[in-house]
Amino acid sequence: MRHIIQAPRRSSLKRGFILAAVITAANYCAWPQSAGADLRGIWMAENNADASLERARVIVDPPDGKIPYRPDTLARQKQNFANRATADPETRCFQPGVPRASYLPSPFQIFQNDRAVYIVYQDVHAYRIIYLDGSPHNEGLGYAIGDSRGHWEVKTLVADVTSFSDATWLDAAGNYHSDQLHVVERYTRASRDTLMYEATIEDSKVFTQPWKIRMPLRLQKGMQILEDECEEGENGRRHHVPLFSKARQSAR
Repeated sequence: MRHIIQAPRRSSLKRGFILAAVITAANYCAWPQSAGADLRGIWMAENNADASLERARVIVDPPDGKIPYRPDTLARQKQNFANRATADPETRCFQPGVPRASYLPSPFQIFQNDRAVYIVYQDVHAYRIIYLDGSPHNEGLGYAIGDSRGHWEVKTLVADVTSFSDATWLDAAGNYHSDQLHVVERYTRASRDTLMYEATIEDSKVFTQPWKIRMPLRLQKGMQILEDECEEGENGRRHHVPLFSKARQSAR
């Protein structure tokens, strides 16, 4: 988990204004008790799915728990895995993408009203708006985090996510997707402290069939979303700043 405390930079302030606008929009209209379920809170996966979806045993379909790669795409996954220390886009401060943003080892916060569900991630200041107004997807542009449209099925939020770029991975083990990725997420408040998360992943360019992951997300009591900063190293690559490293350097 990354908790970074440092003086705000101009870019951080700009992102802060954007996030403030998102949160203000979320709170502008109170969440009506008749619309779906209350998903609000700070949540985090308490597993190792980000390290490897297969090893974490969160793949529920197909039954063997394996990602169904096409024979001609498996070689790229193996290459990604071999180079994962430097090739993983998330460690180089790119947005985590969907569904990976939901099971990173860092928290995210959900806000909601009758028009949309808003998710703010601690990781690289990423955020999403899942519109509930029936509007069509934005077509023709590829987004790292995708384009989300949602609806309620009784007490479950169903988010249909399309219009992806191919710049993100599904986990740190090199599992990847193309720009044809399509994800259907389901968020269900199973109890006060548990949010069940499910995602069906479809990409005919990479996989032989749709496949599904499922895992619990836990309510993080007494936690807040904090700053997650990146910097450019001597090799020219951007990377996440280690925990409190800036504070330690300033104290010397």
